[in-house]
Amino acid sequence: LLQWVTTSLSFTSTSQMKVLSPILACLALAVVVSHAVLSPEQYWSYKLPNIPMPKAVKEILHPELMEEKSTSVNVGGGGVNVNTGKGKPGGDTHVNVGGKGVGVNTGKPGGGTHVNDPDPFNYLYAASETQIHEDPNVALFFLEKDMHPGATMSLHFIENTEKSAFLPYQTAQKIPFSSDKLPEIFNKFSVKPGSECEQPAIEGEEKYCATSLESMIDYSISKLGKVDQAVSTEVEKQTPMQKYTIAAGVQKMTDDKAVVCHKQNYAYAVFYCHKSETTRAYMVPLEGAGGTKAKAVAVCHTDTSAWNPKHLAFQFLKVEPGTIPVCHFLPRDHIVWVPK
Repeated sequence: LLQWVTTSLSFTSTSQMKVLSPILACLALAVVVSHAVLSPEQYWSYKLPNIPMPKAVKEILHPELMEEKSTSVNVGGGGVNVNTGKGKPGGDTHVNVGGKGVGVNTGKPGGGTHVNDPDPFNYLYAASETQIHEDPNVALFFLEKDMHPGATMSLHFIENTEKSAFLPYQTAQKIPFSSDKLPEIFNKFSVKPGSECEQPAIEGEEKYCATSLESMIDYSISKLGKVDQAVSTEVEKQTPMQKYTIAAGVQKMTDDKAVVCHKQNYAYAVFYCHKSETTRAYMVPLEGAGGTKAKAVAVCHTDTSAWNPKHLAFQFLKVEPGTIPVCHFLPRDHIVWVPK
């Protein structure tokens, strides 16, 4: 209703505006009150009445769901673990990509190398030399043309051990979350600076850091208009590294724009969200060699021309920025919002 009234103002005279002003004020107050009187679940139902809540959100609202190991979901804050699958005893390469950066372990007997590098979902950063292992087949990212039934990938969907919860909307609004307050915030919550929330947006994208479920819902609706789906990656149970095969039924959810929200490592649940007009999102059914089934969300970027030429994706895939769509699976606690 408030949106309809706002749209109608362009056809309203000055005298009519005097009459409408108290009405608009009441509507604005009603919106504020709705945040105050509704629980996060109720607010979801109020704003998104016909859209199922993704499992990633349910787990943050109800962390006790994560305690049941027999039904745990295995793509977590640690991200996606990719293996070359070469089968060399003691010599396989593992790339563990997560919220705290990229960890590379050579897997060689007697030791290995581990490094922490910037988040691969920040497309402005350059991959360090330590990330580029001698085996060129190691890849977190893949090409859209390779996403078809029968294609195989060796993946490890890591269990989520990060249990930071959403703050109530009113509490989150009172905590400073702006650039000039960041030193104070980082000191208070004992976290290191340099999160994606402080990185500049790449050309053609809009970014926002949501500090509550309500603000994430509001941002997604403001950028997409009407939301058709909100989805996250789901895996049946915790499994070790194994080969997954893409099954029949790959579903394209959007062909152009979407809002993608990445969960950050923070004292409470914070999501780095960005809206792009050059994003295709897919739901990809996967079948593991051990029988485990997964529904993985894949995001394909159709315009990578603004990315850092030395980004991890280009060095792994041996392609140039802006030449071909680049895709990646999302960790379990990341969310894609799809427009109608």
